Amino acid sequence: MHVAVLGAGVIGTTTALALADDGHQVSVIDRQLGPALETSFANGAQISACHAKPWAGPGTPWQAFKWMWQPDAPLLFRPWRWDPPLWAWGMRFLANCTTGRAATNMERALRVSLYSRQVLASLRQRTNIQYDQVLQGILHIYRTPEEFAEGRRNAENLSAMGLPQDILSAAECLRLEPALAHVAQRDLVGGLMSPADESGDAQVFATEVAKLAAARGVAFRWGETITGIEADRGHIQRVRTNKGTVEADIFVLAAGSYSPMLARDLGLKLPVYPAKGYSITVEIDTPAAAPTISITDETRFMVFSRLGNKMRVAGTAELAGWDTKLDPVRVDPLIRNAKELFPAASDYRNVNPWCGLRPATPDSVPIIGATPINNLMLNTGHGTLGWTMATGSARIIADLISGRTPEIEMTGLGLDRF
Repeated sequence: MHVAVLGAGVIGTTTALALADDGHQVSVIDRQLGPALETSFANGAQISACHAKPWAGPGTPWQAFKWMWQPDAPLLFRPWRWDPPLWAWGMRFLANCTTGRAATNMERALRVSLYSRQVLASLRQRTNIQYDQVLQGILHIYRTPEEFAEGRRNAENLSAMGLPQDILSAAECLRLEPALAHVAQRDLVGGLMSPADESGDAQVFATEVAKLAAARGVAFRWGETITGIEADRGHIQRVRTNKGTVEADIFVLAAGSYSPMLARDLGLKLPVYPAKGYSITVEIDTPAAAPTISITDETRFMVFSRLGNKMRVAGTAELAGWDTKLDPVRVDPLIRNAKELFPAASDYRNVNPWCGLRPATPDSVPIIGATPINNLMLNTGHGTLGWTMATGSARIIADLISGRTPEIEMTGLGLDRF
């Protein structure tokens, strides 16, 4: 069967490889000149099932309201902008800000994340794929007793759903990661350790996955922009690009934040909105002063990951449409917090700032599976957990197209929940 995958980020490339492993003929279309050059390029570098807690929760509306007036806030949106897609997305987001909905959505996101982690481990064992991976887990640090108490409550919920975390004192955090010595002297109150989570370079990973896929016969059509999708009677006929047309038996839409634009040609309204995230990547000057494991600063809403001799610092989310312009005001908090936590790790002269659009759904759960278009599958809307969920989502799509029942329960993962 010929399958066309629309998009070659970490979701699209892993989907292509999973389909090729099943023996399908696969074509991948992407406007960039190589894999993972947009949203997946310089993300937080974490494979973090521990971050399955959805954005939408009982306290989120009030917190977001307070942050509206801070240009450098962790989550920034301005509802007075003329932005009907954001308003429609926002209403659905608010509907998910209840205790019950938050628990349901966390279970769904965690279900995919834990499964994906297993699939990734299997892929690594089969192929020996290398991507600056660090397999020692993710350490969450807290600066105030109130936040630490909230973190422990969230850990209890995750543990009940199958993701145990270790509760650590400040001294235990420091023993685990000596590079935290500077902050430990000031305001470190404790931490949570997710020992089975991982980190690494998502762009390097996607590049290596694309090589594996190409070796299995996948055709990558680089530098090719999709200009439209032609369908008739609920069936896609072809995809138009700036270089011609592509016909296939089945199409998989894996275009991240741009998925809704492509779906419009088919009369589909996808509840996916871009959340712009920022990162910096610095050279490490003093290895002993830089973290050896990935760290999430739960007070500052930032993550730190070691990538060989580099450190990736990422965080913040801005709901500002499809604007990819880099705002220095949003970069400054990343630099400040990196200097505060790890002052001797780098001279921070060249921080290589980056931003990308993460495809967020109102419930923080991806959209995976069939659509009313009989030969269109969706693999999009993974938000901040795209790499975390990539290999598992890809395996689900391959199972569905190959006529197998997916290995995890699919309830609540499809477009039909909206």
